[in-house]
Amino acid sequence: MADASEEAVALARLYDVDLIEDPGDLDLYLALARRTGGPILELGTGTGRLAVPLALTGFEVTAVDLDPAMLERAERFLAAVGPDAAARLEFVPADLLDVELASAGTFRLGFIALNTLFLLGTRDRQRRAIRTLAAHLAPGGIAVVDVWLPDTDDLARFDGRLILEYERPDPDTGHQVTKVAAARHDPAMAVVDLTSIYDEGPPGEPPVRWIRRDALRLVGADELRAMAEDAGLEVEQLAGSYDLDPLGPGSERAILIARKT
Repeated sequence: MADASEEAVALARLYDVDLIEDPGDLDLYLALARRTGGPILELGTGTGRLAVPLALTGFEVTAVDLDPAMLERAERFLAAVGPDAAARLEFVPADLLDVELASAGTFRLGFIALNTLFLLGTRDRQRRAIRTLAAHLAPGGIAVVDVWLPDTDDLARFDGRLILEYERPDPDTGHQVTKVAAARHDPAMAVVDLTSIYDEGPPGEPPVRWIRRDALRLVGADELRAMAEDAGLEVEQLAGSYDLDPLGPGSERAILIARKT
């Protein structure tokens, strides 16, 4: 695995600070894992927020990510929970678009969680990611893809203005972190150019600033369904929440659950 830069290490740590407020999706994946029985594949695992608890619960998990800094944190997270989980979880440093695992065709559950699909940036790359997911599933295996559905008020705020997102402590360093972000929406391309600015440091000292830039391609529910069908998946459900409430007006998320036929 390639060494991560100082900036990448900081941004991976700050990614976990972003997610101190739990998104609430782990229970969904635990329920689906109990339904399918595993093994499980996660594409775009990040710092192991979902993969490690799934392994700790007793499931065999393979977790793919391209970012060495994210995987370093995931490995430390795994080591902290003990050897039983470590024996059931394999981290694979690879591009989720191109990965071809020897265990392809055996996974009973595979997922791309919490807006990871947006980070791929183009429709073609998003389609390829879902095809990769489908190609690794066993017949009858379940694919899950989870994306945010911004409403018109959300999109109206994506006009380049700086917005304070939070001030909170980083549990790793004890430093106070202030995050502001600016986003600009291009409706023609369905892309949000997002700049996140993190200032962190101990009280009374000059902060250190880290900046992350992303081009996020938004995906609506109908397009998500079409991508799944294009990958040879049969859509079982498009839910609007992690409780699998039906997708409808006002839903903040689209959660695709599809079966490999």
